[in-house]
Amino acid sequence: MTGLLIVNDLRKRFGGFSALGGVSLTGNAGERVGLIGPNGSGKSTLVNCICGAMQNEGGTVHFSGRKMDGLLAHQRTRLGLARTFQLPRPFVSLTVAENLRIPLLYAVKARPGGRLTGLAIEQRCEDLLNLVGLAGKAAQRPAELTQIDMRKLELARAMATEPKLLIADEAMAGLSHSEVAEIVDLLLRLNAEQGITIILIEHIMSAVMRFSQRLIVLVSGAKIADGTPDEVVRNPQVESAYLGQ
Repeated sequence: MTGLLIVNDLRKRFGGFSALGGVSLTGNAGERVGLIGPNGSGKSTLVNCICGAMQNEGGTVHFSGRKMDGLLAHQRTRLGLARTFQLPRPFVSLTVAENLRIPLLYAVKARPGGRLTGLAIEQRCEDLLNLVGLAGKAAQRPAELTQIDMRKLELARAMATEPKLLIADEAMAGLSHSEVAEIVDLLLRLNAEQGITIILIEHIMSAVMRFSQRLIVLVSGAKIADGTPDEVVRNPQVESAYLGQ
């Protein structure tokens, strides 16, 4: 595996508060990584700095061999770095299919050499809807969807950018046990069939343990563990700071 994402000594402050105190991590091509930590540990700040929603004040982010620091979020998306949000943010006035056309037009087609015909866009939308289990709902508005279907739409919108790396930020929040299992199955399928590197940020430990090949733990803006799930959950620092055991 190669280092698709390399984060080195990343730092971010908000006034006198240090949200990230020098975090380093890697995400390898085709890997499934779980990122966990208690509320306020810096997970969202880390993701925002990686994806360009925030600018880090120290350290570097390299993705696919290129330095990301200074690039805007949409520029990073066009390079193959996609994310979902804790609270889905679809365009509520557009249909499900139209929500998928937006990233196809403004991320994929906007890439250097990107060429998508209208027919290709329609076919890609249909393929994505089938992939995430939303076939037959193309003409619906987001307000008509169930909570799990909203989560699937959020994943489909990220997948429409044709990413190399997908950061799924609490993609299972508020779902039932069976729905959580369905989303984990979908993420595993995206990784296996599409070859996409996935970093999963999640509080549901059963889902994280089932999904992850590697676990990274943040506490108070610092990385305290990085290893296989079995190794990490036996780490005394993790048990004390996160699992409460």
